[in-house]
Amino acid sequence: MSDYATHLLEQRATTWNAAKALLDTAAAEGRELSAAEEESYGRMTADIDNLRSKAEKVLEDQRNAEAADAALRSLATPANGFVPAAEEDSEKELRSFLKGESRSFTAKLTDTERRALSKGTATAGGNTVPTSFYGQLQEHLIETATLINGGATQFITDSGEAFEVPVTTSHGAAAAVAEGGTIAGTDPAFAKRTLSAFKFAQLIVLSRELVDDSGVDLQGYIARAVGWNLGNAFGQKLIVGAGTTEPLGIAASTTLGATGGTGVVGVPTVDNLIDLQYSVIAPYRNRPSAKWLIKDSTAATLRKIKDTTGQYIWQPAVIAGQPDSLLGKPVLTDPYVAATALNAKSVLFGDLSAYAVRLVNGIRFERSDDVRFDSDQVTFRAVIRGDGLLLDQTGAVKHFIGAAS
Repeated sequence: MSDYATHLLEQRATTWNAAKALLDTAAAEGRELSAAEEESYGRMTADIDNLRSKAEKVLEDQRNAEAADAALRSLATPANGFVPAAEEDSEKELRSFLKGESRSFTAKLTDTERRALSKGTATAGGNTVPTSFYGQLQEHLIETATLINGGATQFITDSGEAFEVPVTTSHGAAAAVAEGGTIAGTDPAFAKRTLSAFKFAQLIVLSRELVDDSGVDLQGYIARAVGWNLGNAFGQKLIVGAGTTEPLGIAASTTLGATGGTGVVGVPTVDNLIDLQYSVIAPYRNRPSAKWLIKDSTAATLRKIKDTTGQYIWQPAVIAGQPDSLLGKPVLTDPYVAATALNAKSVLFGDLSAYAVRLVNGIRFERSDDVRFDSDQVTFRAVIRGDGLLLDQTGAVKHFIGAAS
């Protein structure tokens, strides 16, 4: 980790300690935060989030610089079997597309962990785009789609036909049996669900000067713009999608784990959070993929909560890239999770690998020089198809809901 990133995280820890001191002072005096203190606490909370984002951006820039340096070194001293001209030709093909000399290409999505449902053939388009480009694109897509980044199971297919998967609705049960008696028990129950290929797309308009200027990192810009925007659009539906005409989001698929008390406008207590955590049975609760999923603004509320020993149940991460933890489990934040409110599913907890994300391999790019002809702009269209649903509906992921009144 760079010295500056370390400094930012140390600053974050200092700010968190100052926020705790503010809360502790009010608690010791048996009162709520004053208006001025509430405003100060809000600023500290924003600073905590901003410092973390800055530290992770510093590390991302460092990784990109190291990757570029490694690429230059490999060109200067090629390894056995490495052909620099091939990568150079691949880079030229991307530049050729951006300049309009070729009309379209498909960027193959490469994922570090996926189900073996994709042929992954280079002839489908994988050889037309440099590895660095679609690697960047996939990285930014994952970065903005919380569930994909948070450990959801991924199915990647070459084509978009309906893909049927079994869904567990009951694990069945064993039963005691006497010597020589008939073995009883119940069978597990399954249902069949279909993962479709819903379309998410973005129209990108660039000036001719930007496209023609070889000194601009156009490859990096396209990768970020497409990855982030498609990731946001698809990621939203993985959280709150209603199904049928869009992915069935995780919020619509979970079962009830805990209900808040009346008169608190849906804000959970420490007991509510403990009840929710332990409503998920141990085999799911103890997995590394068991995590909290909340809205960003809810984090500020939960940071104030103490357990019966006076310790804060929220623990900020001191290592870049690692999530904060709540009651010993990692916390993921997503802007599309409901805020704390009456009847709102504002806190989710469970094994997020039980949620499946299907991606049709490849992001399709197409270009038009005619749509914005009068302003000398070039238009690019980017399309991705995918779906999502909760595979294990026996209680692998549960939610807290605010009381009705």
